[in-house]
Amino acid sequence: MHVYLAGPDVFLPDGLEIGRQKIDTCRRHGLIGLYPLDNVVDRAASDASLQIFKANEAMMDRADAVIANLTPFRGPGADAGTVYELGYMAAHGKFCFGYSNDPSPYADRVRRFTKVTARDTGLVDAEGLSVEDFGHNDNLMMIHALDLYGSPLVLAREKPADIWHDLTAFELCVAMAATRLASAS
Repeated sequence: MHVYLAGPDVFLPDGLEIGRQKIDTCRRHGLIGLYPLDNVVDRAASDASLQIFKANEAMMDRADAVIANLTPFRGPGADAGTVYELGYMAAHGKFCFGYSNDPSPYADRVRRFTKVTARDTGLVDAEGLSVEDFGHNDNLMMIHALDLYGSPLVLAREKPADIWHDLTAFELCVAMAATRLASAS
């Protein structure tokens, strides 16, 4: 079974090494990890971003499932590209698994980035916009895509010292995915 390894890990200075570690973890659990940085793309080409997009979609098309790193990235929520990839896989009826190394609720994380106040209609941010507060770790669309198409979001028990290199929650997610995919085949 092939699993697409989505996440902002590709932006890390050692993103290739993290990818190798994730692929090795998948292999130990009987899965074949597909990591986006393994795609061959001419980064000097004028259409490099389109090449990356098409190569990643082709990789997702080959995959049976996605394991998405939904650890907040550059803000209170998950990486936008990863969210797209999770939605793409859910829309194609593929198994969806995810994890986050930040176990705090989404609304609490929003408070770290902007002033949030309570009104009779719920929480609002500094601009007066509603803040989603269902007690979930991130946006309800991602949480329920995981619930309905794979398994609930795997959360670190506590935020690790190094959220980008601690693969404990990832390994738990891989083990769950391997069990679920084995029972589906």
